[in-house]
Amino acid sequence: MSAPAVPAAERIPDLRSDLIRAGLTVDALTDLWGEEAAEALHRGQRVPAERALRRRGPSALATLARLFVLGRPAPRDEVAAALPALGIDGALALELVTVDGDTVDGDTVASAVDLRPYGFVDAAGPAEWWIVSDLGELALGHALPEDHVLGVGGASLTLSGLMLQTPVDSALDLGTGCGIQAMHAARHARRVVATDISPRALRLAALNLALNEIDGVELRLGSMFEPVAGERFDHIVSNPPFVITPRAEGVPAYEYRDGGMVGDGLVASFVSGCGEHLQPGGVAQLLGNWEYRGTGDGLQRVRDWVDASPAQLDAWVIERDVEDAVRYSETWIRDGGTRPGTPEFERLLGAWLDDFEAREVRSVGFGYLLLRRSAGVPTLRRFERLHGSLGANEAGLGVHLGEALAAHDLQAALTDDELGRLRPVLAGDVTEERHLWPGADAPTAILLRQGGGFGRTVSADTGLAALVGACDGELSVAAIAAALAQLLEVDGDALLADLLPAVRGMLVDGFLRT
Repeated sequence: MSAPAVPAAERIPDLRSDLIRAGLTVDALTDLWGEEAAEALHRGQRVPAERALRRRGPSALATLARLFVLGRPAPRDEVAAALPALGIDGALALELVTVDGDTVDGDTVASAVDLRPYGFVDAAGPAEWWIVSDLGELALGHALPEDHVLGVGGASLTLSGLMLQTPVDSALDLGTGCGIQAMHAARHARRVVATDISPRALRLAALNLALNEIDGVELRLGSMFEPVAGERFDHIVSNPPFVITPRAEGVPAYEYRDGGMVGDGLVASFVSGCGEHLQPGGVAQLLGNWEYRGTGDGLQRVRDWVDASPAQLDAWVIERDVEDAVRYSETWIRDGGTRPGTPEFERLLGAWLDDFEAREVRSVGFGYLLLRRSAGVPTLRRFERLHGSLGANEAGLGVHLGEALAAHDLQAALTDDELGRLRPVLAGDVTEERHLWPGADAPTAILLRQGGGFGRTVSADTGLAALVGACDGELSVAAIAAALAQLLEVDGDALLADLLPAVRGMLVDGFLRT
């Protein structure tokens, strides 16, 4: 089903013109109220920004920041001056504002949406957009409505940063919300289909696409893969409504985070169904939760979903965090705007814990899933826990993931003899750390640390550390191993056989490059 139309869409260019004229950018807002106030806003505190605005003179930027970013009403004449092309009537037609409770002749204008700049850097370079979404808890002053359309939150930033950026013909954004992932996908895909179950979400997504002059995105209404039945894509991305929510009366079911299934069933359903909608070699990327039930392992649950998929799938699943059942429940009750210490919070916490207890859920994992439709027998099955900090990735972790997939395919196709003839180069972000007892000549531990990517640390012995350090693109792996064998006075063939598996891993993880 097609997406609902944006009301007064012909006025969107006027809005864009006014935002450009006012200079509503990320840097401009930071300059307007300062770094400390900007950081406070990220923590949900707007008082420092409001105090900074009071010390500033009037400007179109200050008016729009107060109205759309802070969610505070502004005098009608100031809003009209800040939106000279769009005007109050245009803002009303686009459903961006209300005027004294929708009285057109009122003196005070209030925001009906959140509208703010969003900046990022990817493989194509730096860019900035404006994103329209529903008002948050701070502006509303109460818990969110169940049909709330989220803006760019932490999960959105995580997924957009993970997104592979290799040019493709087609991409699917399943559960697009305000459209942010579809917008990112449009930077590397010729055409994008974006779906959602919420008509309001699709209207806001259409507004964001038009406001930022992004073409090639088709919006469709529907659940999961129903709107794309029979279609296949080169790339699927999804920040699905994966939050585990009790199926109990009186528990809010927020469209942006609750898929309506029991437990982690939505993520399991995605894993089961995505292969049929991927072209051979196509990749699906999503965020997800998985349950730890009884004495079982959550990552093993995900492995079982992959194994049961009708399609042959390569899989790389990274668990980034685990929360116990109580902490998980508290997190998502607060997310909906219900405050701790209130009777409603305690009622909802009881419902969550009842649900978890009934299914013997002791904790919940969160992480990233990368699934690729294999043309033959899958060669990539990696399920790992990386709960620490990540490396520095200015253009997003997706660049590293793309390189890692290419490196995996390269080494998987090479025999040991062919791998031995490879002439790799040590990546520029790798450092070596040695630990020695005072006065000792030999290190007790050698650690190779990665500055980018996932920020991995590899424990190496003397042979591996020496091989990695000698990889300058001039000598082959076999030649370096042979030279090391002479220095260490060990058998050359045995040393090479010991080193080759580590070399394969170093290539995939980005310590070595070809």
